[in-house]
Amino acid sequence: MSATDAAAPARSSRKIVLWRHGQTSWNLERRFQGSTDIELTEAGLAQARRSARLLASLKPDAIVASDLKRAAATAAELAAVTGLPVTHTEALRETYAGEWQGLTHEEIVEKYGEQYAAWKRGEPVRRGGGELETEVADRAAPVVLDHTERLPSTGTLVVVSHGGTIRTTIGRLLGLEAHAWESLGGLSNCCWSVLGEGARGWRLLEHNAGTLPEPVLGDDD
Repeated sequence: MSATDAAAPARSSRKIVLWRHGQTSWNLERRFQGSTDIELTEAGLAQARRSARLLASLKPDAIVASDLKRAAATAAELAAVTGLPVTHTEALRETYAGEWQGLTHEEIVEKYGEQYAAWKRGEPVRRGGGELETEVADRAAPVVLDHTERLPSTGTLVVVSHGGTIRTTIGRLLGLEAHAWESLGGLSNCCWSVLGEGARGWRLLEHNAGTLPEPVLGDDD
C-alpha cells in the first residue's frame, strides 16, 4: 500500500432504507390520504410485522419515521424486533393535498381533471391547494440527510414514511430534476427502496423491494 493510499480517508458506504407504511382502508378504497391520519388495517399490521423481520436482518443503526399513525405503527414493528428507538417527525408526513384528501382516484380525475393531468405531466401543481412536491422534498430530504450523517461510516438508516414523500426524497437525493421524479414508480404497501452512498453521491440500489437487497455482482462497483 502506498503512502497516498494510507493517507486517503476510508470511503463511507452508508445506506438509507426508505420504507412505506402498511395497508390502510383508504389504500384499499384508492382514496388520497395525504396528511389525513389513517390507521393500518389488520392486513397492514401483518405486512409491517413481516417486513420488520426482514429489515431487522440488515442490522439498522437508527429508525426515523413520520408521526402519522400508519407510519408510526409500521416503524413500531421494526423497533420491537431491533430494540432501536424511533424518532418521529412531522417532516416525513405525506404531501398535504388540500381538497384532494379523502377523494377517490375517480373523484379527483372528475373534479380536478386539468390539475391532475398537469401533475402527471410533471408540472409544479398544488394538488387540491396543498404542497408542491418540491416543498415536500424541502422538508423531508434534509431530515433524512441529518439522521444519515449521524450514522457510522457503514451504518444503515431506516426511514418510515409515505409513497409520495419517499419518491420526492429519493428524487432530491439522487439529484434528479423535479419533473423527472414521476419516473420513479410508486411503492407498494410495506415495500422499500434502498439508497447507497457512492463515490459520486447517492445512488438507487433497490426500488419497491419486498425482499432483502442482494449484492450487485459484476462490473458495476
